[in-house]
Amino acid sequence: MSPPAVPAPLDVLAIGRAGVDLYPLQDGVGLEDVSTFGKYLGGSAANVAVAAARYGRSAALISRTGADPFGRYVRRELQRLGVSDRFVGVVAHLNTPVTFCEIFPPDHFPLYFYRDPIAPDLVIAPDELDLDAVRNARLYWSTVTGLSREPSRSAHFAAWRARGRRPLTVLDLDYRPMFWGGADEARAQVSLALDHVTVAVGNGEECEIAVGETDPDRAADALLDRGVELAIVKQGPKGVLAKTRDTRVEVAPFAVDVVNGLGAGDAFGGALCHGLLAGWDLEQTVRWANAAGAIVAGRRECSTAMPDAAEVERLVAEAAAHV
Repeated sequence: MSPPAVPAPLDVLAIGRAGVDLYPLQDGVGLEDVSTFGKYLGGSAANVAVAAARYGRSAALISRTGADPFGRYVRRELQRLGVSDRFVGVVAHLNTPVTFCEIFPPDHFPLYFYRDPIAPDLVIAPDELDLDAVRNARLYWSTVTGLSREPSRSAHFAAWRARGRRPLTVLDLDYRPMFWGGADEARAQVSLALDHVTVAVGNGEECEIAVGETDPDRAADALLDRGVELAIVKQGPKGVLAKTRDTRVEVAPFAVDVVNGLGAGDAFGGALCHGLLAGWDLEQTVRWANAAGAIVAGRRECSTAMPDAAEVERLVAEAAAHV
């Protein structure tokens, strides 16, 4: 009998949130007045994995769901959207997280997370990880949310130690205050995490938590001083700043009629993964990622709104033609 085949290394392996987004189909009203909702796969890490898969990347998610219908939906949607669920476990005593939002374009989208008493993705334990998959993945994506509770926190650090700060170890600085006991706790954990990653990406508020800086250049420099090889600071309507030790790139925003801005950061992340894996130069990578984010900001949902390569290329070309 021949030995079992060894799975090929994944292009993208993400760890973190997976759940169900219930987003209103009416805009400009509070949840108390919404009459109908759309149901979508959600969770930042899940969305990033889906976005990467849209570009043909092999992607998998490390997460957990409850043993409930929503959990079955999450795992089914991951597979349908091209993301392996082989590292998505089931926690019998917890419910699959549900997230509601309100939609007030162009820039107000309150989120309501239902993750009590603890979300399944935060009970991932170190001994449950496939460390070979973590080591071998071409790009490994984590988020700050995974550091907010145990045993997930210990699992994240175990994965980083196993990986050994190899290239394309990415930390999304995705700071959500409601998941933490306080900002000081988050600062302490993010500071420790920066010793293990090579790419950091976040907005001004998230950079302030990470390195105490909100100015884009100072924040990027502070991240580089911590040993990160690539620092990306998202500036919303002002575009994106990206820095390495010898390169500085600033990319202007793309004009878009915003429908729901909540998925833009995850679309940016998935496209960033694609560009980094493709070995593109920094400006092309960030411009492409920014275009992907703009496309999703013009759509209602997150996971199923992720564009394919042709859509992103078209927006980039259209913007270049109007310069």
